[in-house]
Amino acid sequence: MANFLYAHSGEMAGIYDPGLGWFTHVNPAGVQLLGYPSEEALLADPNHSLRVPPWTPDQWQQLYDQTRRAGHHELEADIRRHVGEPFRAHVKLTYCEVGGRALLLVGLTEHNRLQQAERALAHSVRRFEAVFTNATLGIIVCDQPGRMVSVNARAGQLFGYAPAELLGLPIELLVPQAAGRHHAQLRASYNADPQVRNMGHDRPLQGQRRDGSVFPVEASLSYFHLDEELYVVAYILDLSAKQAAEQELRTQHQRVARLNAELEQRVIDRTNALLLTLEQLEKRGDELALALQAEQQLGELKSRFVSMASHEFRTPLTAVLSSADLIEEFPGGHQQSQRLKYVDHIRTSVQHLNTILEEFLSVGRLEEGKMEANPANLNLDELVRDTVADMHSLLKAGQTIDWQVECPIPVRLDASLLRKILMNLLSNALKYSGENSVVTVRAGCELKELTITVQDQGIGISPEDQAHLFEQFFRAPSVITEPGTGLGLYIIAKYLELMGGTINLQSAPGQGTTVTIALPLTTPD
Repeated sequence: MANFLYAHSGEMAGIYDPGLGWFTHVNPAGVQLLGYPSEEALLADPNHSLRVPPWTPDQWQQLYDQTRRAGHHELEADIRRHVGEPFRAHVKLTYCEVGGRALLLVGLTEHNRLQQAERALAHSVRRFEAVFTNATLGIIVCDQPGRMVSVNARAGQLFGYAPAELLGLPIELLVPQAAGRHHAQLRASYNADPQVRNMGHDRPLQGQRRDGSVFPVEASLSYFHLDEELYVVAYILDLSAKQAAEQELRTQHQRVARLNAELEQRVIDRTNALLLTLEQLEKRGDELALALQAEQQLGELKSRFVSMASHEFRTPLTAVLSSADLIEEFPGGHQQSQRLKYVDHIRTSVQHLNTILEEFLSVGRLEEGKMEANPANLNLDELVRDTVADMHSLLKAGQTIDWQVECPIPVRLDASLLRKILMNLLSNALKYSGENSVVTVRAGCELKELTITVQDQGIGISPEDQAHLFEQFFRAPSVITEPGTGLGLYIIAKYLELMGGTINLQSAPGQGTTVTIALPLTTPD
């Protein structure tokens, strides 16, 4: 206790022992107030009285008994100082017992300090009143039954009343009728558990003016107790201007968003239009490039055709004319064998011309889409044998064709197209192979696929020329002296395309050429 007095009291506090008739402890503030140099000096003072004049024994006993019965007692008295003039003080006496020993707690407050405290309190009250009166928030204080006991000017302005008009009236007067039915219940709930909090956290709040109009508000609550009575303080803010500004802001945002959307759409439309224009320009450019390329290719094809035609037609025609001239030189009957020889030359040349014309016609029909595959049941072994037999007239000295067919299952294909493909491949193999060479033909059926391979021992083809073999009128420089149109492999590839087949070629200069075609097989009728 002594430590508490010493540490915390700003005014005199002491412990008085009635049995000793003097203090046992006095705090530093008391020592200073009474003018003693130290607590020890005060406790050692033989003059065991502070009152001027001192109490008589009866007065002291009466004061002690009164304090003991009531537990405490307060009075005004003149108090002496050890050094200095006496002063008027407010004395507080509190009775207590410690360890069965009766003690008095004595508190002294000098009157001038008390007056300072009163002035400070009055100043604080005026400051509070100024804040309360001039606050920009509406402030209403209600007692526990809900009657308004204090209303500041701003609250009166919000609701259209003079503040004095609202005193003593229920707070529900300022609540819209629809919400007022529940307000009393909500108020009772708050009184049971008062807290500093905002109102309407889950619903919008409205106030009702004197003229019956309603307006949006924001309200928060606090509370205090005075003389054991609960008082609730409501702080009210008019949200009309704020909500109007928010609505205007939302309207502006919507307008800006709409304008942005329109602008973005315009940009998108313009961009799409520009992209479409660019795409069209690019397409036109591609079409122009393709047209130029096609024109260039057409020019090249024309040049090739003219070169090829002039060569391929001139040779057999020259042979026909020269043979006809020679026949005229052998008019006698005994010269019939010579005439037949030159007639055979004419026939061979005409057949060559017919072959060239047939190739030209085939190319025309293929490019116009007028040719299609007509599959039918056929004897593969017989087709290969007959085709090989037709090639005997093309054999050079010592050349042979070694052929073999292994196809135990029936075959359904376009016999005419397949025969033309095989004849073309054999013609090339014999043409570009030397004397005493062998051309090998192998045909087989496996897994619903027909494969035919034609292998020669000819001059071969370079990799550079292989890249162009299936182009129209292409002829490799190494065979330019041999007769040919440059259409054979092109036509073969187109025939295979009609029949759903493929072609593969392997060759190298001086090592011959191997051509393999593959055709899908269907079930024969």
